[in-house]
Amino acid sequence: TRPTTMALDLKKVFAVSPASDAAPKRFAMATPATAFKPVVATSHAQGPFDLTYYLKGALAGGICCAVTHGALCPVDVVKTRIQLEPTIYNRGMIAGFRQVVSAEGVGALATGLGPTVAGYFVQGWFKFGGVEFFKTKIAAAVGEQAAWDNRTGIYLASAAGAETIADVFLCPLEATRIRLVQNPQFGSGLLDAAPRIMREDGFIRGFYSGLGPILFKQVPYTMAKFAVQGWAAEKIAAAAGLELASIEGGTKMAVSLSSGVVAGVAAAIISHPADTLLSLVNKPGYGGTGSITSRLVNIAKDVGFKKLCLTGLGARCVMIGVLTAFQFGIFDLILDLTGAQKFHFTNPADADKEGH
Repeated sequence: TRPTTMALDLKKVFAVSPASDAAPKRFAMATPATAFKPVVATSHAQGPFDLTYYLKGALAGGICCAVTHGALCPVDVVKTRIQLEPTIYNRGMIAGFRQVVSAEGVGALATGLGPTVAGYFVQGWFKFGGVEFFKTKIAAAVGEQAAWDNRTGIYLASAAGAETIADVFLCPLEATRIRLVQNPQFGSGLLDAAPRIMREDGFIRGFYSGLGPILFKQVPYTMAKFAVQGWAAEKIAAAAGLELASIEGGTKMAVSLSSGVVAGVAAAIISHPADTLLSLVNKPGYGGTGSITSRLVNIAKDVGFKKLCLTGLGARCVMIGVLTAFQFGIFDLILDLTGAQKFHFTNPADADKEGH
């Protein structure tokens, strides 16, 4: 039998009310004093979406990003070496692993693990938590039908806002990670490498030279990641004859993982040129000594558009496809463990049909 649709009662979930009985149905945002007050949802409503929910979403996001990026650190080490030294590491991903291990030992594959885990926990906290915050607030502001009709746009806007905030915190840790991968002798880890970067290059040049390319990479990447995953999850659930908002258990995990793979590959392709630029701009002296913008232009001219788009792309598609799948799987799992119910866009027309 077809599972029951979980209708989204925005007025109950967000504690909002229509502007007037005669006016078109638009929902006003809660006042600052009540914005995070928990609202009890009925058995057919999603939520409540209060401060506790956003903190649970942020925690789940931090954990899923830290675990997945940490686990894939060896892949990222090889990918970064291919981008930084394509003349040496030019025989593909598997050969790259062998080259690194042969030259530096197995331990080299864990280079930059500390800043990777720390940086991506912080980024995941703001990214996943921010997306949940922005999309629920936008949905409440525009109303149930408009939210459904414009859900892709809401995904894109929420992801862009959340990722921009997250990248401000991620950038120094990513710069440290790249420096350690590029030169393992630079330091033994985050705690000694970061102060050395500060001493030698200063705060802005040392930690934020890559902010432009990291935004250029991460914002489109995250926009594609969440929008495509939302779309893919809907399509996969529909193909199986299921309602996305009501699935659970192993079926929910299967949808999360499969939609995550699709989203990860799409996001990797879109963001790869900027990922290559980010790796190269953190290489000391590369691109000249001018401003960050001039260095990026010089690097792009030197490398060429084709190499920016294709160098290391296969490895990155594998890495990001697997990483994104597990991120969404772990995120949903942790939300379930904390008792939080993830927000889903639902079509009010389907609920009306069932009501009749």
